[in-house]
Amino acid sequence: MKSQSRTPLNAARRSIRSVAALLIASGLSATCIGAGAAHADDAASILRAMSDYIANQKNVSISYDSDIEIMTPDMQKIQFASSGQLTLHRPDKLRVTRTGGYADVELVYDGANFTVSDRARKVYGQMPAPGTIDQLVDSIRDKSGIEAPGADLLLANSYAALIDGVYDAKHIGRGVIDGHECEHLAFRTPDADWQIWIGSGATPIPHKYIITTKTVTGAPQYTLRISSWKTSSDTTADTFAFKPSADMKKREIQNLGHIDEIPPGISPSGEKK
Repeated sequence: MKSQSRTPLNAARRSIRSVAALLIASGLSATCIGAGAAHADDAASILRAMSDYIANQKNVSISYDSDIEIMTPDMQKIQFASSGQLTLHRPDKLRVTRTGGYADVELVYDGANFTVSDRARKVYGQMPAPGTIDQLVDSIRDKSGIEAPGADLLLANSYAALIDGVYDAKHIGRGVIDGHECEHLAFRTPDADWQIWIGSGATPIPHKYIITTKTVTGAPQYTLRISSWKTSSDTTADTFAFKPSADMKKREIQNLGHIDEIPPGISPSGEKK
């Protein structure tokens, strides 16, 4: 997670959300590689089916693994890995954890306040954020500088967020992720290419998501793998209540310091800060 001005992954997000939304309605290229020509809206329709399915899930609980790549000044590609869990209750409850080699972070949203907790350094920050999860995602990106690649997948209208800016879409075919047969889709925007593997059949959930940044030499990638997808109603108000321990100190969110997936002092482009 990083400020919008310094993260190459933000270029991917900005292009996905900003450039040419009307192109999807006016001649978006959509082919199925290795299986002949597909219907013009094949990739888009699969993506929309995923979006509709997710929007109808009031409670979602997942485990995930994420990898972020950087290019070092001497052009070596290095990857950093993290894992975490997410619990969501629509429309306005969320808890996310992310643990890697350089940060141990928890994000909690109770419908009124958004809290970022740096569990390793025992500090936390809060900001008021009344509204919905969708409004929260936009708010924290704009106001706190915190970025969450992959968050768009869980929005109530993830299709609109993902397809915005896409000028080319392909239904590559099928693939298997963690034993699940998936539809493999590939999309292009001016600044990034991205791929997604969506479960085939009655549960079209995302299993893998890759953003490839085209504006940085070496084309570093962000990869998200989702596992253990569950829908249940066994959450309570306490699930989304933040209760700091006695030894935690409160700070402004922007002053929390290092909560990224990469080591302190290294920018996602590989340059030392």
